[in-house]
Amino acid sequence: MDLRFGDSKPTDEERAAVDALLGPPESSWEGADRSDADLRWARGGREARDRRDQLLPALHALNDRVGWISEGALDYVCRRLTVPPAEAYGVATFYAMFSVRPRPATVLHVCTDLACTAAGASELVATVEARLGPESGVKVERSPCLGLCERAPATLTIRAGTPARLGVPPLGEFEDEAVQAESGGPGAAAPGDGKGKGKGRRGRNTLHATAVCAPATPARAIAAATAPESAPTEPAPETAVPQTGTPTLTLLHRIGTADPTSLDDYRAHGGYTALRRAFALGPAAVIREVTDAGLVGRGGAAFPTGRKWQATAAQPDHPHYLVCNADESEPGTFKDRVLMEGDPYALVEAMTIAAYATGAHQGYLYLRGEYPRALARLTHAIEQARTRGLLGDDVLGQGYAFDIEIRRGAGAYICGEETALFNSIEGHRGEPRSKPPFPVEKGLFGKPTVENNVETLVNVLPILTMGAEAYAAIGTPTSTGPKLFCVSGSVARPGVYELPFGATLGELLTLAGVRDNLRAVLLGGAAGGFVRPDELDIPLTFEGTREAGATLGSGVVMAFDDTVPLPRLLLRIAEFFRDESCGQCVPCRVGTVRQEEALHRIADRTGAAAADDIALLREVGRAMRDASICGLGQTAWNAVESAIDRLGAYE
Repeated sequence: MDLRFGDSKPTDEERAAVDALLGPPESSWEGADRSDADLRWARGGREARDRRDQLLPALHALNDRVGWISEGALDYVCRRLTVPPAEAYGVATFYAMFSVRPRPATVLHVCTDLACTAAGASELVATVEARLGPESGVKVERSPCLGLCERAPATLTIRAGTPARLGVPPLGEFEDEAVQAESGGPGAAAPGDGKGKGKGRRGRNTLHATAVCAPATPARAIAAATAPESAPTEPAPETAVPQTGTPTLTLLHRIGTADPTSLDDYRAHGGYTALRRAFALGPAAVIREVTDAGLVGRGGAAFPTGRKWQATAAQPDHPHYLVCNADESEPGTFKDRVLMEGDPYALVEAMTIAAYATGAHQGYLYLRGEYPRALARLTHAIEQARTRGLLGDDVLGQGYAFDIEIRRGAGAYICGEETALFNSIEGHRGEPRSKPPFPVEKGLFGKPTVENNVETLVNVLPILTMGAEAYAAIGTPTSTGPKLFCVSGSVARPGVYELPFGATLGELLTLAGVRDNLRAVLLGGAAGGFVRPDELDIPLTFEGTREAGATLGSGVVMAFDDTVPLPRLLLRIAEFFRDESCGQCVPCRVGTVRQEEALHRIADRTGAAAADDIALLREVGRAMRDASICGLGQTAWNAVESAIDRLGAYE
């Protein structure tokens, strides 16, 4: 593709998709027909540059409507937003869900990551590819984790097109069908005139149909891809919570008992009690409560939430922003999906509290592109909250203004890193930034920003309703509160479990029904480490797992019995990191490739024959850990190292 403006023109459909998001162009400089006035002066350049953050939604609009991004369509987006074509091309090719080459309108994503690999994904994808030939009009793509690990193996079908062609109802007129319509981002935008940062665009984007199939068989996956109207119905979110109905639950107590689409039902089950108490306390007291409760980030870094909020609130530079990181892409992680699908109003309320405490008036919810039901539920919840005065210019009549805009990711694991996420929202490649400055000083759009993941934010609600002291009494003195764990793999009852910090790994696996022939347990996902079956007394706390030489991470617990080939799993982990490395820094860009190459060489060798490559793996792993710019490269060697040292994977 030419990296300059070329002669290619967008089709009428491509132009309509972009104009539905950005509005019609105002001059020929933005792609409209030339007029005499345009020959005298250029219009729209500076204003268009202020809308650079609409680049990712615009790419989604094209991908949703047409199925791929042509040269003419990309040129049109670049003219509309005054973005250099080379930069836009770099963004479009950064995300796995986009294509700059022609492809069928229907794409069947088959998960081949850890849980699905253990459940037979390789055989599934081979059978589906054999049955769906080129004449089917379906492109089959191997996908990293789809966040459906409790129902492995899984597939996700995405069909591009307009609502009229697909027969898909508008967003909000459906609930639990497997075929769902998605908004391209601005459907949940905050009110605004579209001028400047933090101003949402209210125009609805194009829609596309999706069908989730899990657990998938070849017949079910093919039916979902070729006849979505007859696709199997996706189970309700509470099916992923084996503890549903347990009275002691704190974070999951509404899932399965309250209607996730009803604001009235949410309030009947205690919703918005925490926000009212926050307004009664005031911002400083809210931060003090969160600090006294000992809440730390649940995404893996375990940074004290109260300190982060206080540092942001104290910044004199304005505006402040709040960003919810809902781009959980760690293989084996699906807790945030279950929360968003089963209790979406809780996240909306928690984001409002966090913004109030830190002085933010605009929030961004960065959501995984592979989560269609979560998008639908959150879009509906935000619209209902706005209609009822719980978002907008005067929240609960308190004179405080706050609104939320959803931004869809497009398949990039690295965007789970906070600064890469900021770059993605701003319309750049999702590459991490060097720190300092830290986000609390210069984050989104160069302004003070507080970033938390879904589970961290939802924990704020019980802190305010039950009080910091009562919350801190749950768990251990240094790891307070409840924790969500994503259990999958060789267990009888996979799903999201809520336990207080301090419970042991064995207790959790007993709840999930672990099998007798357990071979290994992976803690923390692909960036975590393996433990042996005789180490199940490890306490599930941040400090307990560290002392055991493991990591808690985001709460991933994947059990593997002795029927799962360990070298194959390690090779899949290496392939994952090679694919997901953004390529910005040499240690990660080169190291992840060398790691995969070495694991390919020793896949069928053991003992002395593999010794040289194991020594090379250690050297490469140390270089990545010491010199990579972000956590992806720093942790890419962890699981392989633990498998070699703790499990004797190649002995």
